[in-house]
Amino acid sequence: MKMARVMFAAVVTLALLVAAQASDPELTSDFFVAPGVDKATLTGDYFTSQVFRDGVNVVAPAKIGVKRITSDSFTVLTGLGVSSAMIKYLPGGINPHHTHPRGTEVLLVLEGELSVGLVDTTNKLFTKTLYQGDVFVFPKGLVHYQINMSSRPACVYVAFSSSNPGTVSIPVTLFGSGIPDNVHTAAFKVNNQVVDKLQAPFNK
Repeated sequence: MKMARVMFAAVVTLALLVAAQASDPELTSDFFVAPGVDKATLTGDYFTSQVFRDGVNVVAPAKIGVKRITSDSFTVLTGLGVSSAMIKYLPGGINPHHTHPRGTEVLLVLEGELSVGLVDTTNKLFTKTLYQGDVFVFPKGLVHYQINMSSRPACVYVAFSSSNPGTVSIPVTLFGSGIPDNVHTAAFKVNNQVVDKLQAPFNK
């Protein structure tokens, strides 16, 4: 069963690679090689990552752990229009509302169950509880979240249609970036005390 899940994840990644090449700049070579590197010296190691080999650990007090493979850490992905991640959620673990400005996300549940949601540009909320083997798509740039509301851990494999999709955390961006208080009070129609309370967790 484990091998079947791994094979399915590989198929999802390959399908995404074929379908979403337009997300990243087109390469004019078979694959990226950093300046100064002799292509003749490369081996299969250049195309191999072992980041997911030992799974994902969650370090307390966090309830979520993430391992990413993007062009930042795995150079060969540069320009290929694909990257991936593995995420583990303990019970109550949440990946708060965020966006990926440069890539669509395809999520495959490897174990457990996960509640997800996304909001489209008409402000409509789509939610779903996913179980082992289920796949959910978060279109590029749309706000979305995941939360484990079950009593046991959940683990997912994620593929992106960009070699570096980026992540914009909505809470951190709004309340941890230094946006002036008067902008928040006007935008949310609240007083300074409410804004200070929202900013407090991100200003430590």
